[in-house]
Amino acid sequence: MARSFDELVKRTTTKAVREKAARRSRELLAELLLSEIRKLADMSQRELAAALGIKQPSLSKLEHQDDMQISTLKGIVQALGGELSVLAKFPRGTVRVRQFDRSRRHRPSSRPRELTLV
Repeated sequence: MARSFDELVKRTTTKAVREKAARRSRELLAELLLSEIRKLADMSQRELAAALGIKQPSLSKLEHQDDMQISTLKGIVQALGGELSVLAKFPRGTVRVRQFDRSRRHRPSSRPRELTLV
């Protein structure tokens, strides 16, 4: 009788090992390249380029860059159906940088007294 892969894994590994593998899977999925995100969104380069109002070779170049403007990245993420958040990690915690979020832009106070951690 055939058994599923999940049954085999459950029978041959400990719960701790399965939990560690699941955590690592979530970490890997949380660290994707733009091209991988586009493919998961089931869009071709041609489709995404059209949504952005650029040509496919330009999108290909963007997908291979390791540096781009935040507004460009935000446009790509939005065209894929997502929302971009910019996070800054510090030893005391992580904060969301709101400067690039025009819909929630607010007047800065004179000087923040402490970091608001995410």
